[in-house]
Amino acid sequence: MESRKLQHWRLYLLSLVLGIGGSFQYGIHVSVIASPAVHIQSFVNHTWLLRYGAPVDDSTNQLIWSFIVSVLSLGAWAGAIHSGSLPVIYGRKKALLFNNVVAIVAALMMLFSRMAQSFEMILVGRFLYGYNVGLGLSVHLMYLGECSPKKLRGFMTLTGSIFIGFGKVMGQIIGIKELMGTEEMWPYLLAISGIPAILQFVTLLFFPETPRYLYIDKGDTEGSKKALQWLWQEDNLKLELDDMQKEKESTQGEKAKTVKDVLSSRCVRWQLLTLLIPCAGVQLCGINALYFYAFDIFRESGVPEDQMHYLSIGLGATELITVTLCSFLIDRAGRKKLMGYGYLLMGITMVALTIMLSIKDLNSWIPYVNIALIFCVICIYGLGPSGVSMVLPADLFLQAWRPSAYVISGSVNWLCLFLVGMLFVYIVNGLGQFCFLIFVVYTFLSAAFLLYFVPETKGKTMVEIMEDFNKLNYKNRGADNERTDVTLATQF
Repeated sequence: MESRKLQHWRLYLLSLVLGIGGSFQYGIHVSVIASPAVHIQSFVNHTWLLRYGAPVDDSTNQLIWSFIVSVLSLGAWAGAIHSGSLPVIYGRKKALLFNNVVAIVAALMMLFSRMAQSFEMILVGRFLYGYNVGLGLSVHLMYLGECSPKKLRGFMTLTGSIFIGFGKVMGQIIGIKELMGTEEMWPYLLAISGIPAILQFVTLLFFPETPRYLYIDKGDTEGSKKALQWLWQEDNLKLELDDMQKEKESTQGEKAKTVKDVLSSRCVRWQLLTLLIPCAGVQLCGINALYFYAFDIFRESGVPEDQMHYLSIGLGATELITVTLCSFLIDRAGRKKLMGYGYLLMGITMVALTIMLSIKDLNSWIPYVNIALIFCVICIYGLGPSGVSMVLPADLFLQAWRPSAYVISGSVNWLCLFLVGMLFVYIVNGLGQFCFLIFVVYTFLSAAFLLYFVPETKGKTMVEIMEDFNKLNYKNRGADNERTDVTLATQF
């Protein structure tokens, strides 16, 4: 087993290269913006004063700041939409190279925004960062999923979640006031994501295009075989080539499907449901509410205000550790159990947290129990829903359908994030700690769906997974009708 792992060292190196320039960047994007908030708002006010001779009023400044924060989600949605066309037309590798150029341009705009006295450059830079994240995450997972053997597919694609967690922790660390969270350093803090983009651009030049893209989309059998040999360090690739040939035949030689095809085709209906519920659940499972309430609970426990940032690093580190553990469990326990039981346990723990928050004044030790419950929810989230949801498009869809599946999963994820960001404050103000009960309902329904209806995908080829789902997609029809329908559904 150990020699087998060493044999695939180039695959692990590829996951490192893709992780640094994709998921790691996302983690940094979402975490570094919090540290220089005061300094950026002061810069907006200073710029406004220079232009119009009067300071900006508080409501306008808050609106500009809110848009600076939320525009990342809109940019990510635009990037997710293009993740269905750019990798198909130009290939996965070239799409990532182009994406790195976008990140470098965004970093330069951030870096020179103060010199140019333009907060609009921050807005544009954040939008470009969002585009970079939306496109990069989808193509990153697509690239790894198409390069990995089936026994390593879950582990390899889960490295995306690991690097997101790592990026969050690093962004929180470098954003502290002792390092880069200062008045002088905030433009450099916002521009720091340009460094991993440069690293990925340079190193990715030495890696091949994905074997499945070369074989199935381009018909380049020899190029696909060379790419597999280079990545896997194996000479006997017959089983993998046979699997790709079966997948190619199952799609009847059709070109990549559109988003409309995925949404309307009966032959991928259950795959679509299995994709949508966990992808939306990443934002709708209550994890954002948990992070919001964590600081109030820390204050009630007597934690000094100036120590809050270090506790947020602890929360991020907890998520990183548990997602890393998930990467070692996913190909043993399976996707279905980790997601299904993960949502179930999250719901139960949040019910307990809601109850304890309601009686927090009865005893001085209750806030400490709440702190423990917060860390429990984060651990469960990292071990199951957070990581496994990123694996699904690579697992559930054949080559022709996969790019559009990534468009859908990315769009659902970013739109739910934008929706939660816009409505969350009003929900919390209206319901208080009982806001968790909304998310509890979603987690319980998701757990029931995943545990009772969805087949397991671990250790199976793409064609085997498709056959399992066809039993659900065509459960009311006979075998002969099923074959006919599959053929018709892949032809448009």
